[in-house]
Amino acid sequence: IDSAMVSYERRPMLEIVFDRLVRLMTTSLRNFTSDNVEVSLDRITSVRFGDYMNSIPLPAVLCVFKAEEWQNFGLATVDSSLIYSMIDVLLGGRRGQAALRIEGRPYTTIETNLVKRLLEVVLADAEQAFRPLSPVSFSIDRLETNPRFAAISRPANAAILVRLHIDMEDRGGNIELLLPYATIEPIRGVLMQMFMGEKFGRDQVWEGHLATEIVQADISVDAVLYEAELPLRQLMALQVGDTLPLELRADATVAVRCGSVVLTEGRMGRVGDRVAIRVTKPLRKPLTTYAMFERTDEQSKMMEAQ
Repeated sequence: IDSAMVSYERRPMLEIVFDRLVRLMTTSLRNFTSDNVEVSLDRITSVRFGDYMNSIPLPAVLCVFKAEEWQNFGLATVDSSLIYSMIDVLLGGRRGQAALRIEGRPYTTIETNLVKRLLEVVLADAEQAFRPLSPVSFSIDRLETNPRFAAISRPANAAILVRLHIDMEDRGGNIELLLPYATIEPIRGVLMQMFMGEKFGRDQVWEGHLATEIVQADISVDAVLYEAELPLRQLMALQVGDTLPLELRADATVAVRCGSVVLTEGRMGRVGDRVAIRVTKPLRKPLTTYAMFERTDEQSKMMEAQ
């Protein structure tokens, strides 16, 4: 069974995404709690959804969130120790004392709202962590305390489990993010790429250099007056003195091409001793945009100004 399990290591970009999430959460939670918060990535594993739901230690708060662009759901689990530690920090508890864990009662409305606010901060950071790969927005669908009501996938389906440990000096706990493979399937091709570094494989210096060289490159343009297709038998039968009639009028336009791409059309004329083409139509718009070249021109102008 374990050998048949899909491994997260086949998607190496996930580790980079969650390392970025750890750095973002460290800053966000420090601003959220006004306390010294350390976030660490405990582990990234592949699990069966049913096995994970049976292993959740209760009491806990389970947050079902929806990935709008991926049109599927994920699960975030906050354990009880982190819930009470966060409540203690936000409501001005004393330092040096472990958070009290009260058994036998459900979470109050104030406690649930504070946990929801914590999860909103975590999901906002998760959006930024995934943004270089794919723009996505995570929205909280509902909060549950019973795992049976938080079923977002079949028990046998595989999922990615990410455990994040949050330490606030002498208090803390764990947040677990569960993403079924069906949820991250829309960005499967991107996750399987192996990019290194914070920029996720993009090099703006190289992009600017390439755009500059493309703009300065020399190309050959052909003016095609007439073009026809002949059978090979007729072509082989041509003799010296044969005449090939051109089926076009005297005022026919000339196609201006670069390779096989038609750029524009014009009329043939004469300037001095040279044959010339007067352009009669605007250039055809390419399928790509000029945004990259415009950005490169701005960068070159700034460098010249400096």
